[in-house]
Amino acid sequence: MAQGRRVERVAALIRKETSELLINGIRDDRVHQGMVSITDVEVSGDLQHCKIFVSIFGEESNRLQVLEGLRAASGYLRGELGRRLQMRRAPEVVFHLDRGIEKGTSVLGLLNRLEDERQERGEIPPSSDALEPD
Repeated sequence: MAQGRRVERVAALIRKETSELLINGIRDDRVHQGMVSITDVEVSGDLQHCKIFVSIFGEESNRLQVLEGLRAASGYLRGELGRRLQMRRAPEVVFHLDRGIEKGTSVLGLLNRLEDERQERGEIPPSSDALEPD
């Protein structure tokens, strides 16, 4: 059980330090073409591998360039994490694009469009979800 807490703590520290490095450490211009948010960090039980999931706001072509920049900076990031977290062997860092926020926004858009269409057809009265006073 203690091992699980240790892995979670290391993941949280990696998330914090990576966020800081995204702002002040990574010099690759590609990384700064879009707004990058770290959505999740997964660290293996032996602390040797780390997956960092990122959401990148912007055009698809910019997203791919930002991801390339992040992947190119992973060696630098690994060294900095090892130094900052005082780890004997820093984990290998791999970036993954997290499209969850994108999918959520798309689903909300579809639901709103469906509600608008149903109101236009008169299937549901306007503001039927609000309580009407008697």
